[in-house]
Amino acid sequence: MIIREMHEARKKSVKNRLKNAVQFNASGDPVFSAKNIRYEASEKTRAINVGGIGLIHKLALDSGLVDAINDKLHLLQYNIPYLESDHVLNIAYNAICGGVYLEDIELLRNDETYLDALGAESIPDPTTAGDFCRRFDSPYKIGLLNDAIDEARLNVWKRQPDSFFEEAIIDMDGHVLETTGSCKEGMDMSYNGKWGYHPLLVSLANTQEVLGILNRPGNWTSQQRSVGPIERTIGLCRRAGFRRILLRGDSKFSQTEHFDRWDDGVIFHFGYEAKKNLIKLADDLATSRWKRLKRPAKYQVKTKPRKRPDNVKEEIVRRREYENQILQYEEVAEFEYKPTACKKTYRMIVVRKNIRVEKGQQWLMDTSPYFFYVTNDRESSAAEVVFSCNDRCNQEKLIEQLKNGVRALRAPVDNLLSNWAYMMMTALAWNLKAWSALWLPETGRWAKKHREEKQTVLKMDFRTFVNYFINIPCQIIRGGRQVIYRLLNWNPWFSVFRRLAIQLDC
Repeated sequence: MIIREMHEARKKSVKNRLKNAVQFNASGDPVFSAKNIRYEASEKTRAINVGGIGLIHKLALDSGLVDAINDKLHLLQYNIPYLESDHVLNIAYNAICGGVYLEDIELLRNDETYLDALGAESIPDPTTAGDFCRRFDSPYKIGLLNDAIDEARLNVWKRQPDSFFEEAIIDMDGHVLETTGSCKEGMDMSYNGKWGYHPLLVSLANTQEVLGILNRPGNWTSQQRSVGPIERTIGLCRRAGFRRILLRGDSKFSQTEHFDRWDDGVIFHFGYEAKKNLIKLADDLATSRWKRLKRPAKYQVKTKPRKRPDNVKEEIVRRREYENQILQYEEVAEFEYKPTACKKTYRMIVVRKNIRVEKGQQWLMDTSPYFFYVTNDRESSAAEVVFSCNDRCNQEKLIEQLKNGVRALRAPVDNLLSNWAYMMMTALAWNLKAWSALWLPETGRWAKKHREEKQTVLKMDFRTFVNYFINIPCQIIRGGRQVIYRLLNWNPWFSVFRRLAIQLDC
C-alpha cells in the first residue's frame, strides 16, 4: 500500500509540475538553469541504473528457465563456478541492460552493485562468454538450448486465458546477416553479394516471440532446411494446446511437397510464385469471378479527421519526370489448383492490381500484375487470406528489433554454430520481454485496462521496454538472506512494473 501511495503521489507531482511549467517566460533565462553542479562519491549507498533486472531474473527463475537450462544443457565438465544457466543468462542480461557487444559484459562484471543485485560474486567475462558459445559444436546441443527455452515458454503460456489458445500464427522469414570478418567458418556470399550468414527466423505472431532460429551459410535460400524448424514449432504449439495452427510465409516457403502432410490439422497461408500457367489461368477467369478488394483503414480516427500533408516524394517524381506507378484499385478472385507435388487441390487466390504508369504529367499505359496466394483454409474469405498474408510483414518489424534493438542478429564469434548459439541466447532477451508482458494478469475490476496494457507491452519496441522497465535507478541492499531493490525514481509505467513485481512476489 505504501508503494501504491508513493506511486500516486509521484504521478500527481509530475503532472502538476508539467502543467504549471507551461507559462510565459518573462525572464528570458533558459529553462535548463542548473549552474552550480558538483559530483560526490557515496561511501555507503550503492545503486544501479538497471533496477528492472531483478524482475527479469525473478521471471527466469519462476518460469523454470534456469532449472530447464541446467537440466537439459550439459556443456561444462566442471562448474568453476558457473553453471550453464549462468552463461546463458549472462549473455541475455547483457542485451537487456543495453549491451551491444560481448565486450560490454566487462562493464557489468566490474559493477559491484550489479553483482550484488543478482547475488553473484562474479559473472563470466567476455572471453569466457565467447568460449561458451564455441562449446555448441553441434546442432543437437543448440536444440537442447531451444528445448530448455521452450519448457519455460510453456510454463508462461499456461498462465494465459483460454482465448489465448484459439489460434497460433507462426511466421517465418530469412534475413541476410552481413559480416565484415574474413575468417568466420560457415559464411558465404548471399544473393545480393554480401558475405555472411542467412539465419531463418520462426516466430509466434500473437506475442512476437522468437520460437526458433536456424543459422545457415549466406548463399542458402530462404526456405532451405526450413521444414525441420517449422514442424518443430507445430509440435510445440500442439503441446501447448492451441486449437488452430496457422503457418504464414512468402512465396519461397510454398514448399508444395509438404502441403498434403500439413493439410492434416494445420492451416497455411503462403504467397505463391507467379508462374506462367497460373497467369494464364488468371487471364482466363470470367469477369464475374473478380471482386473489388477493399482494404480496411490502417487505424480509426478518434478525433476529427485531419488534412493529409502533401506527398513530397510524389511531387519530386512528377517534377523530374520519373516513371511513376500509381495504384488505382485491386481485384481478387480464386480458383482450385493442384500443385505438381500434391495429391490434393487447394485454393489459389489471385490479386490483380490495376496500376497507372505515368511519366511527369503524361499517361503511358495501364498494367495489371498478378499476386498469388495458396491456402487450405476453406473458412476464410479470399480477402481475409490476402490480408493475413500481408500481415506477415509485421515479422519484418520483429527482424528489425532483433537486429537493431536486441542486436541478436550478429556474428561476434568465429564459426556458424557458435554464432547460431549466440543468436539464440541474445534473442532470449527479447523473449523475456514478451514473457514479462504475458506474466501480467488480466483479471479483476480493471481487467480491460490491464489487458490493453499487456498488449501494449507486448508490442513495445525493445528500447522502449528497456527504458521503462529496466533502466530504473535502484539502491541495492543485501542482508537478511534477501536482496532489496529500493526504487529511486518514477516513470509512467511504474503501475504496470509494480503489478509485475507483485505477480513475481518481489
